[in-house]
Amino acid sequence: MPSTDRRAGRARPYVGVVGPGDADEEERAHARAVGALAARRGAIVVCGGLGGVMEACAEGATSEGGTVVGLLPGDDRGAGNEHLTVALATGLGQLRNGLLVRSCDGLVAVGGGWGTMSEIALALRTGRPVAVLRGWRVTGPDGTIADTGGLLAHVASEEAAVAHALGDVAPFKGAAEGAPA
Repeated sequence: MPSTDRRAGRARPYVGVVGPGDADEEERAHARAVGALAARRGAIVVCGGLGGVMEACAEGATSEGGTVVGLLPGDDRGAGNEHLTVALATGLGQLRNGLLVRSCDGLVAVGGGWGTMSEIALALRTGRPVAVLRGWRVTGPDGTIADTGGLLAHVASEEAAVAHALGDVAPFKGAAEGAPA
């Protein structure tokens, strides 16, 4: 269930965007597009707040007038990338991954490192939909794709990733003026 934005008095979805801090240009392009699409649909974007996929999704979201919350691993809010709307210094290191997952209604993973894998696993364990774009293939012990009850989708486009993470809900009515729904 989406969180309630008290100021607007209506539900706004929170979408986590995760991926490597040392992302390549293709991963950054995907993340930028995911951030922009999520913002157009009225979602608040939550990320780890640093570089790579995190910075690219934040750049995409803010370019569309969206809100981006960065959950930083250290104690310095100034360490966050320049595109964050809100920088929260957690002081938790990699443990912030759990905070990121629990604060979101759905997750998009672009590319992957070990931190991304932990976020995917935590999201699935807590019943959140996860869209993987150019990243990890999650398999069970027998080597087959793990049965996640429809929570996990390996997608080929940014549009499909955002749609899955949002559970294909209608665009939030408070989306940025003039932004396509």
